[in-house]
Amino acid sequence: MSQSFLAADSRVAPADAPLSPAARRWLRQRGVAVTRARAIPGDASGRRYWRLPGDLIFMDAPPPEDILPFLRVQRRFARAALPVPRVLAAQVVPGFVLLEDLGTVDLKAVLDAGMDVDRWMRRAMVLIRDLQWAGQRQGMLPPLPFFSAARLQEELTLFIDWYLGGHLGLTLDPHRGRALRTLFDVLLKNATTQAQVWVHRDFHARNLICQEAATLVMIDFQDAVRGPWTYDLVSLLWDRYWDWGRARRDAWALDFLAMVHPGIAPPRRPADFLVSVGRMALQRNLKILGVFCRLAYRDGKIAYLDFLPRFWAYVWEALGDDPQLLSYQALFAPWAPPLPGR
Repeated sequence: MSQSFLAADSRVAPADAPLSPAARRWLRQRGVAVTRARAIPGDASGRRYWRLPGDLIFMDAPPPEDILPFLRVQRRFARAALPVPRVLAAQVVPGFVLLEDLGTVDLKAVLDAGMDVDRWMRRAMVLIRDLQWAGQRQGMLPPLPFFSAARLQEELTLFIDWYLGGHLGLTLDPHRGRALRTLFDVLLKNATTQAQVWVHRDFHARNLICQEAATLVMIDFQDAVRGPWTYDLVSLLWDRYWDWGRARRDAWALDFLAMVHPGIAPPRRPADFLVSVGRMALQRNLKILGVFCRLAYRDGKIAYLDFLPRFWAYVWEALGDDPQLLSYQALFAPWAPPLPGR
């Protein structure tokens, strides 16, 4: 997960984050002025960004970062007429990319301002639908990587390794380990038996740039895959910044169900659809608990721990809302995140 580089605060570059001499040469060779480069504060990735004159963004992604996934997905999405920023120049080694600057207004800023939340959320869901349908019509475009059961399992393992182990300092005994694996099997079956479509994989408010006429443009799509058709929906509805509440999330989810293309073949009964969405959300939110702990303890980004209570509440709610999973609350109850000061 990485911060929206086109929507981030454009503060003046700190003294310790100038453009490198190699970056300056590369940009000058392409006729780009570098005298007023302004650093954009980074977040979860090793990529760094600058805002340049002429409505340009420069990305510097030194090893071990790899810009090829970003470039490959951008090419697929652009050829499918999906809204993504234009790549104006790129060089794989040393990892330089010049992009159009789409501005500083992301969906989070719009929703924070209370600007017709339902309208903007519906527009985001329409974009998910368009992304999915584009993937079904991809024709001769190279396929995206498959979001296999093994990869989904790796995401769930982050919860064990980094939330339970890294954050709580726990080692699972055999009984609890078996119980958790049984739950994971239910979640994996739910994900892998869904229609498989193009998935952004980090479809949230900071990765959607608002343009005129309620148009949204996707960024940070380098991890896109072919995977479960509810994955991006739950990324949008179970957000780190706002807890919309079950009733509102269910209403939006049913709106999404009503607008789906016939070729996706969703569950026939709305109740079955909501169960599937809830289990997909549980899978993703368990992963996020692990990812945020990894960012905190491995990468020193301690601020991510502030989000743990919200995602824990999402997990607890998902277990309680699903009659087949309700019994797992007894397993999870001792694992609640410690309160501040404990």
